[in-house]
Order: sequence, then C-alpha cells, then structure tokens
Amino acid sequence: MHYHGKALEELLVSAESQECLTVGVYESAKVMNVDPDCVAFCVLSTDEEYEGDIALQIHFTLIQAFCFDNGIDIVRVDDTQRLSEILGKTDESGEPKDVHCILVTNPSEDSWKDPALEKLSLFCEECRSFNEWVPAITLPEC
Repeated sequence: MHYHGKALEELLVSAESQECLTVGVYESAKVMNVDPDCVAFCVLSTDEEYEGDIALQIHFTLIQAFCFDNGIDIVRVDDTQRLSEILGKTDESGEPKDVHCILVTNPSEDSWKDPALEKLSLFCEECRSFNEWVPAITLPEC
C-alpha cells in the first residue's frame, strides 16, 4: 500500500504545482457542479475525529455517487494531518484546514499526463475488479 501512498503524494504535489488541485468539500462540490468533465481524480480523507460527523459522511456519499456516475477514480485516506502536511494546508495553530475532499482537475481539454495518476488509475481499476469501489491508501510518513 505504501507504493500507492507514494504515488498519491507525488500526484498531489505535481497537481498543486500545475494549479490542478481543488481542496475542500464545498469547493470540490462547486467544481463538480460547474465542470464535472475537468475532474480526473478524487481523494476523500477523514480521521477518527470526524468519523462520527454525519454531515461529512453524507457529503462523502454524494461525492462518491457523483464520481461513480462520471467515471472518476476515487480513493480514501485516513490521515488528514499528513495530507495537510503534504499540501501545506494548515492554519496558524498547525491544525489542518478542510482537506476532506481533494480533486485533481484537468485545466483544459489537453489533459496533462502524470505517471502517478496513471498508476493510481490502474490501482483503482484493479480494486474495482474485486468490488472495492473506494480503496483506502496509506500515505508514507514524512
């Protein structure tokens, strides 16, 4: 699993440098509503603190349904703190900002090719063949 975690980290860093990243549940929902064809990959993240958050779980269910309906690969990460560190998305106190949903987008019709995106897409396809629709990925430590 760390192989896929490293690929996810590489994808997020690369997408951020290309300005192809949308971070946050509400921001992601807006992008999906306005231009669903630009979404290439989706990451949902949570941790123990948010497991009981019913509103967040409802958002996750709706986002997952949208991704399934639109052929968007989706994974789950159970470490919002590490995800925030990768993206540099923390507030002044070091608490993670909303990284519960992250979209990797294509800014134009000429989609950028990223080896990490291709690895993760193959991983998701393989997982779906075993009826694992939202595979979990463990991010590597710092």
